[in-house]
Amino acid sequence: MSTHDDALTRWRLILGRRAEQANPAFRLGGKGEPSESGDAPLQRALPAGMGLTALDRALSFVYDSNERFGGTGDSAPYVPQWLEQMRALFNQSTLAMVQRDAFERTGLAELLLQPEIVPRLQPDVRLAATILSFKEQIPDEVKQTARDLIRQVVDELRRKLETQIVQTVIGALQRNRYSPIRSARNLDWRRTLKSNLKNYLPERKTIIPERLYFWANEKRYRDWQIIILVDQSGSMANSAIYASLMACIFASLQVLETHLVVFDTSIVDLTPYLSGDPVELLFSLQLGGGTDIAQAVAYGANLVKRPEKCIFVLITDLYEGGDEAALLARLRALRESKVQVLCLLALEDGKPVYHKTLARQVAALDIPTVAATPNKLLELMEQILKGVRR
Repeated sequence: MSTHDDALTRWRLILGRRAEQANPAFRLGGKGEPSESGDAPLQRALPAGMGLTALDRALSFVYDSNERFGGTGDSAPYVPQWLEQMRALFNQSTLAMVQRDAFERTGLAELLLQPEIVPRLQPDVRLAATILSFKEQIPDEVKQTARDLIRQVVDELRRKLETQIVQTVIGALQRNRYSPIRSARNLDWRRTLKSNLKNYLPERKTIIPERLYFWANEKRYRDWQIIILVDQSGSMANSAIYASLMACIFASLQVLETHLVVFDTSIVDLTPYLSGDPVELLFSLQLGGGTDIAQAVAYGANLVKRPEKCIFVLITDLYEGGDEAALLARLRALRESKVQVLCLLALEDGKPVYHKTLARQVAALDIPTVAATPNKLLELMEQILKGVRR
């Protein structure tokens, strides 16, 4: 295969079957065609026994017209084989991406009801959200496998998040309070120097400090309250998983009193379950349905104990099915009471989808309103706990 032919073949695989209709040069397969040339670089990159035509069929399942596969019974016997081919072709991150596209484009989510499918799936957050959405329909013989798959997702996320959360929260709280215990180990050099610059003696090139500042080193119990309200509507499913897991980690820290409340048009307080198994907590979510954000904010406001020591995190796409004016009024009242309110439009990477007009109105209340990853949430919390944002 020439370099030109190899490039054409790669473009044909990218563009799909319709490319052949536009230009016969993109045709795959057939006598003399480059797709079956054993010494071609592209062919050598494929698993043994798979030709380019087979690869094209596998990709067409997701990226071409789905008339052949559109979720009917005839496509089911092919799907396990397709999943095995995808595992052979792609690394884990690419496999997860192709799998997500399959769920969205072909109705593959319905195939979670088939016992032979679940064990072959690549676990990731979106797959976990799909399984949770279908949990009532999943057959009994697959439920344990589905739980095991979600546990893989939870364990991986917890491994990534836990250390960072603990360091951020504990570090911020230790550095926002000063101690009467005067020891060199606890000396805050930066604040001491900054506060005593007026005492600089040019002739001696030194500072004579009038006061020394020391960091606190004592343990603190339930010093801050964090209330997390999570929208369970379909568009927020991935964010609900991230938020629930982060709430479990927050609840494990003695310095925080953590509340987790999920809502659609009804409200469920999951706070009592934060100390248990995170997987069981996730299975208690009811993803999908309508949205009444104002009602949820009213419930959360009643949980506030000390406004000046409370972080109120509202996670939603702001597509309000209830009373927008009531929502804005309740958020304004929280902010005016000195509660630190954050409005997060997402808790994961990806394109944010939210009500832009209402988001601007919330932001105008001096409430950070951002499409945020977990890292961004931690950054905002750190600023609050250190007293940077008041």
